[in-house]
Amino acid sequence: MKTLVICSLVLIACAGRAQNFTIDWFSIDGGGGTSTGGVYTLSGTIGQPDAGTMAGGNYTLVGGFWGIVDVIQTPGAPPLAISRNTVNGTVTVYWPKPADGWVLDQSAALTAAWSQVPFPYQTNATDISITIPSPAGNKFYRLRK
Repeated sequence: MKTLVICSLVLIACAGRAQNFTIDWFSIDGGGGTSTGGVYTLSGTIGQPDAGTMAGGNYTLVGGFWGIVDVIQTPGAPPLAISRNTVNGTVTVYWPKPADGWVLDQSAALTAAWSQVPFPYQTNATDISITIPSPAGNKFYRLRK
């Protein structure tokens, strides 16, 4: 009976051994997060080892260190939005017209001092905007009256 128990334990141990897994490509980076748009979700990290471009079909993914450009919504202000032009490396910050009395402020950090973005702002039939080169570091924008 004792031999049967030992044989059973050996068979169970052999059946439960670790499976073979492989990681074909990897890097060790810092930070990261998830971006979602429409039906697509991309989760990843940032880091210099990933710098480069991957393309396939209608999609292109550019990796590496990028600064953050973000808008801070001021209660009661017109909604701010951002668009990035990957072709010429610019960023456009815009808000809908009319926006009488509102000026755009910028800061390199949420805890740092804010300064007004100098005039003139660009306008079209529906929006007020500024277009800037994509910053090397972080840049935050808000509207102030």
